[in-house]
Amino acid sequence: MAAGALGACSGIQSALDPAGHEAREVATLFWVMLVGAAVVWTAVIGVAVYASRLKSGPYDDAVGHRVILWGGVAFPTVVLAGLLVYGLGLMPKLREPGEGLRIDISGEQFWWRVTYRPKDGAAVASANEIRIPVGERVEFALTSPDVIHAFWIPSLGGKVDMIPGRENRLVLKAEKPGAYRGACTEFCGASHALMAFSVVAMEKPAFEAWLRAQPVVPPKAKGQDLFARHGCGACHRVSGRDAKGEVGPDLTRFGERATVGAGLLPNTPENVARFIRETDVLKPKSKMPAYGALSNEDAREIAHWLGSLR
Repeated sequence: MAAGALGACSGIQSALDPAGHEAREVATLFWVMLVGAAVVWTAVIGVAVYASRLKSGPYDDAVGHRVILWGGVAFPTVVLAGLLVYGLGLMPKLREPGEGLRIDISGEQFWWRVTYRPKDGAAVASANEIRIPVGERVEFALTSPDVIHAFWIPSLGGKVDMIPGRENRLVLKAEKPGAYRGACTEFCGASHALMAFSVVAMEKPAFEAWLRAQPVVPPKAKGQDLFARHGCGACHRVSGRDAKGEVGPDLTRFGERATVGAGLLPNTPENVARFIRETDVLKPKSKMPAYGALSNEDAREIAHWLGSLR
């Protein structure tokens, strides 16, 4: 059982396997609090065993008063006050402002709207995947248009609620490249558990090149015509195309993303085609209608075209 539990201490979604500055500080605080709790627990159990098993005979009132005063008042007060001071001391450093890049994140039912806002460039829209530079403090502006969500990337930092009508801020700094998993941790509806996202931490030169790169315009294909014919552009935006919708995720560079459906399935043509035809089954209560009347062949054509968008 212990070996199985330890297996959850690492990976792309573990708060105990930090890859960011804030996550490392939070993990250290956890271990400090765990040690403090272990000391208190050991002392209490030790006194209980001594009093009930090792010591025979009654205690006088003076001994009882001293145990209550030192063990029940002084000791817990010192331990808890020390933990409080240590935790509060972390907050100023963890709340320092970002260094340039701001990313607006809107939690929606049941996906993530992402907008990059660099200081020296135009805004870049995306969805369900976040890319950040390693070694730079990135500021996230978090909100929601519908219900309360919660934004959490365990390997990079703590979680923050996303509240309609309010903008909350979170600053994170990735310390090493890699792909990490984030999730919504506030129940937000039927597909709450199916609302995840990928975070890709890249070396800064590679990230800047990716952010400045213009979307590739693939050759005209049957999938593009089907996408337009079935009205997909009314909800989804694709840069350089007639698709200007804002209701659903931006699909401009869809082919670069690791997953489809906000972390639901790996981004393969087969899974994209299935998601188009079975949205109501794979993502219950989502706003996207299922295109079950679409033939498998047509769904695959759209999926292959979407996969070419990079």
